Amino acid sequence: MQKKILITGATDGIGFATAKMLVKQGHYVLLHGRDANKLKKIESALLKHAETAQFESYLADLSSIANVKLLAKTLKEKHQHLDILINNAGVYSSNNEISADNLALQFAVNTIAPFILTGALLPILNKDSRVLNLSSAAQSSVNIDALNGLQQLTDGEAYAQSKLALTIWSRVLGLKYKTTGPTIIAINPKSLLGSKMVKDAFGITGSDLSPGAEVLCQASLCNAFANASGLYFDNDQEKFSDPHPDAFDDEKCQAVMEALDAIII
Repeated sequence: MQKKILITGATDGIGFATAKMLVKQGHYVLLHGRDANKLKKIESALLKHAETAQFESYLADLSSIANVKLLAKTLKEKHQHLDILINNAGVYSSNNEISADNLALQFAVNTIAPFILTGALLPILNKDSRVLNLSSAAQSSVNIDALNGLQQLTDGEAYAQSKLALTIWSRVLGLKYKTTGPTIIAINPKSLLGSKMVKDAFGITGSDLSPGAEVLCQASLCNAFANASGLYFDNDQEKFSDPHPDAFDDEKCQAVMEALDAIII
């Protein structure tokens, strides 16, 4: 059965590799990117990859809260239902760049944008829908001041903290909606895949992207992930696993959730 699937950050890396797999399987894919030229290029590439490819493209800068809200509004106006939301867009290196909302770019894109987008799209996500949040093996305790844009971190620190914050809200909301849906899962697609982000951050080519794309396709479609709301899948281990211990600390989780709620008000 054809699924309608939104992928953020679909213009390169794991996002594009996943989009190629899904359109080839006959699914209807909503592609997000922040560069209009890149979106046009991947549209052409997808049509060459699969002549019957079905897709739409959406342009938005996810570092801006206003842009994220506008993207969600546009999607809800065009679509009454969404089967899968893959929050893939991510930032590692930022050169201490601050977002339009005075937030570290890593937190803005990696944590806050998917939190806002998921919440805003809940009206078109039902109990059978799935939200897949791209986490990482790199996770470290969240500095709430840094999350709020009040303290500067190195790129590596900000990235690892943003990914734990993402994993925390995935677990909290995943458990909240466990019986009513959507299913919300945090996924480490695999460490040091050959994405542009890995190349820019570490100066290495990285490994084949296909394991990351394959696990996202499986998590989107397979029954093994149907009842995994609130869980964390670690593709380095190829199984569900425990994330950073802070994700099980009620006080720390509450602090992160309160900070996120306060940022988007």
